[in-house]
Order: sequence, then structure tokens, then C-alpha cells
Amino acid sequence: MKRNLYLVRHGQTYYNIYNKLQGWSNSPLTEKGKADAQQVAERLKTTHFDAAFCSDLPRAEETCQTILDLNTANSVQSPTVSPFFREEFYGVFEGTNMDQAWYLAGAPHGLKTFKEIVTKHSIGTAKDWLHEADPFHHAENNEQYWKRLNQGIELIRSADLPDDANVLWVSHGNTCLSLIERYGQGCFDVTKRPANGSLSKLVMTDDDLQVAFYNEK
Repeated sequence: MKRNLYLVRHGQTYYNIYNKLQGWSNSPLTEKGKADAQQVAERLKTTHFDAAFCSDLPRAEETCQTILDLNTANSVQSPTVSPFFREEFYGVFEGTNMDQAWYLAGAPHGLKTFKEIVTKHSIGTAKDWLHEADPFHHAENNEQYWKRLNQGIELIRSADLPDDANVLWVSHGNTCLSLIERYGQGCFDVTKRPANGSLSKLVMTDDDLQVAFYNEK
């Protein structure tokens, strides 16, 4: 089995402008965010998609539907929507300034920024430390995050699709990074979030995912 996954980060939102962790909360797409969606839709409009998947967060749904609405290749008309595809849940840090949140997560371990944590350790460690720093411990740790996201990956893998199918997957910044860290074989910079509306491509087989390219605009 082979599936070509076209992974798109949603368009810019107001929380993106304000440098806030968004997670399971949501803020609307900005005008630039709507343009981000239309720009990647133009790039993909002649690609036939046998299926599409996205989280149930409005910023991902709107971006995904924009891409499908502008598609001219007789693609599927609407996505499969599931909470399995949501961004990392940041718990008490939802809506918090990103720099402040990652400082609170990393400072007890001698590291002050997301980039420092990921450079010295991993994105998984960043998740674990944010979970520890949350006084409610509601923020997803790495194990909780992947247990949920893997259910989404299995939704894609088990879908009844032709071999070599093209699949649209509209996702989120940290989720794109997490996928690239796990499956990119160390070939890509995962210390910096991908651009809003950027396109990456992964190739899914029965038991693996491989990254063809990452974060293209």
C-alpha cells in the first residue's frame, strides 16, 4: 500500500499574529490566513485527491474546505473531520504567549526557549515538560499526544482508497513539526514552525511514513 499525503498547515490566525499557543482553542483566520489557504489551493487545484482529512478545529476545516472548493481535478468534496487530528493540547497554557509558556516549561531544566529544548532534547521532551509545568497537568505529554494522533494516522491508513492514492491532510504547526521530527530522519529543521499555508509531502506505506519534502510555499 502506498498513499501520498499532502500535509498543509492551516492559514494564519489571529493567535498566530499574537504569538499565542492555540492548541485546542481557536481563533479565526485573518485575511492573510484566507489568502494562505487560497495560495496553497492554487498550487494543488489540479491534483486529484481521493480523500481529505483534518481536525475539527475551525481553522483547519476552513483551510481544508477552501482547498477542496477550488480544486478542479474531480476530488473528494469534503474532508473526514476528527479530533484525532487536533493540535497538541496545551492545557492551562492555551492562549498563553508562546515564549512565556516555553520558558516556564524549560527554565526548571536550564533551557529558556522552545528552540533550546528541541535542539538539546526533542519536541517530545518539550511536550513532557509543558505537561509537568501545567499545575493541572492537562497539557498533553508526548505519550498522550501520540496515542491520539496515531489513531488519526490509522484512520488514513485504513481508509478504503486505491493504491497510490493522493490524500489531503490539513494540520497544525506543532503537529507538522512532530510528524517531521518522527519521520524525517533528521533531515529537516524542527526548531522553527512551518509557515502558515505551507505544503509538505509524506509517503505512507503499510508500516511506515517517509518525508518527500517539507514546508514549501
